[in-house]
Amino acid sequence: MNVNKKSIPVFFACDENFIKFTSVTIRSLIENASREFCYEIHILCTAISDSKKQEVLKLSDENFKITFDDVAVYLNSISYRLPIRDYYSKTTYYRLFIPEMFPELDKALYLDSDMIVLGDISQLYNHDIGENYVGACNEQAMVQTDVYGTYVEKCIGLDRNKYFNAGMMLINCAQFRKQRILDQFIRLLHEYSFVVTQDEDYLNLICCGNVFWIENSWNVETYGEIKYTQETAKIIHYLMVGKPWHFRDVKFAEIFWEYAKRTPFYDEIKSVLENYTDQQRKNDYDSVDRLAKLAESEINRPDNFLNRKIYMEQKAGEKSSQPDSAPVPKSQERLEILRKISELEKQGKFWEDVEDDPPARQIQPGEVDYQQKKLSSRIKSFIAFRAARKFLKKMLKTKQIIISGIEGTENLGMLKGGTIITCNHFNPFDSFAIQYVYDEIRKKHRHGKFFRIIKEGNYTSYTGFYGELMRSCNTLPLSSNYKTMNEFIIAVKTLLAAGNYILIYPEQSLWWNYKKPKPLRAGAYKLAVKNNVAVLPVFITMKDSDILDSNGFFVQEYTIHICRPIFPDSTLSRNENVEYMMNENYSAWKKIYENTYKIPLSYK
Repeated sequence: MNVNKKSIPVFFACDENFIKFTSVTIRSLIENASREFCYEIHILCTAISDSKKQEVLKLSDENFKITFDDVAVYLNSISYRLPIRDYYSKTTYYRLFIPEMFPELDKALYLDSDMIVLGDISQLYNHDIGENYVGACNEQAMVQTDVYGTYVEKCIGLDRNKYFNAGMMLINCAQFRKQRILDQFIRLLHEYSFVVTQDEDYLNLICCGNVFWIENSWNVETYGEIKYTQETAKIIHYLMVGKPWHFRDVKFAEIFWEYAKRTPFYDEIKSVLENYTDQQRKNDYDSVDRLAKLAESEINRPDNFLNRKIYMEQKAGEKSSQPDSAPVPKSQERLEILRKISELEKQGKFWEDVEDDPPARQIQPGEVDYQQKKLSSRIKSFIAFRAARKFLKKMLKTKQIIISGIEGTENLGMLKGGTIITCNHFNPFDSFAIQYVYDEIRKKHRHGKFFRIIKEGNYTSYTGFYGELMRSCNTLPLSSNYKTMNEFIIAVKTLLAAGNYILIYPEQSLWWNYKKPKPLRAGAYKLAVKNNVAVLPVFITMKDSDILDSNGFFVQEYTIHICRPIFPDSTLSRNENVEYMMNENYSAWKKIYENTYKIPLSYK
């Protein structure tokens, strides 16, 4: 590339399946761009085959340098900040990482891969957007379709005519870093799940009032009434059911195929169209209808983002356009969970989960280093524990977890070695509270590590920060594989004999914020009897704090109650001992429940 020419950075984000369409966009960009500049074309990705990369690199010339940038390392570096969702694994979100991944850039252009560039891209890049965060064009769905416009206004609180399409963004990287846009995005991911246009909703909310509006000819969407012709459009954006590789009779299809023919993937793209079935096309149209219905349902949600915001402003005493008597907006998802819990309690099905578990892959023999015999396992465990400690400290500081007290620490002096710790299960983070119990144990006994027994799906399916905790933070996953379970049993025996502490949830199911002790399952007590160790029952009670969480419910204040340890009775048989220890555990929890809440324990 000519180092004397001004360089323009252009970014795409795609995967193995979409790279062929990205190449068409790049081809159109190259053919219509001014040769007075050089262009650094970056393709953000995680896994694209070398063969595909080599084909795309053939599009390069002396003015256009193409680079594949693997975002996997960067994703891993920030995974601890991200919630348990798939947002950050979607390529559409990679655009948010550009300012942080490329700190040398003050400005960058991002383009979706379903576009044809007919104008000189340097003219677009050279817009002076000042101190605005982005330069962008109006989103036509919000302007032309009432349900989407209403969604924007009543769910997000934005003007439908001031909502931009994020498929073309001139990004002010300097401002993104200065205003910590990525941090704002991550915070909002934790607070609310936008489900209609997802990343666009977050970006429009964050950038509101800081958008430089660019002439819509630079993002002509194939949606509704199209006001531009082939001669006046500078970028064509093929949306939803307007994609020419799925539909033959779409607007501007001939332009797409003109450039597709001049890429290495023409035959492959053509076969996509030829093999796309009428049923698939019907499914695409159905998905458009479902999206409109989803927008309508979000409009009618009493706990949508705008309603929650209004309520929180009311609670803080700020001026609001809503009446003072407005009810507390609560998450419909959480309300449905509470309804399920109530129904299962009536049916006596205490062991059934109400949350959607991740899909479980079977853990194979030798896959888990249960006893941490490998140095790499011990190193990962050390790092994971440090990260977990840091995360817990943050949760406590931000009052996402509130621990108001620990009672019964005097009972810890009775422990004599390896111990099974049992606890009621009501929150994904309640094991962090048991970390406090372990810290108290360490004050009295200088031996032993803290281990957690977890479900198979928790070990195999979670990604990011939580996935690392599930796999590396002294976890002992159950398995549906007989041989692997034999490894698990041997490991439990070895760990308990060495004086370690193992947490088990004997209720089996997680019922969110459920205050009652549930009938217990025998597994924990079978392990205790088999290994001749004590069971240390721990029961956590809770009460409302004065802090509302993002679901519209009060954050719970926890009190941790440590009961007297239960030891196997040498005069009893194995089965009798299991029954004895399980009943003693339940009785201890029941007593704490009734003493704390001042009501007798009963089920519906």
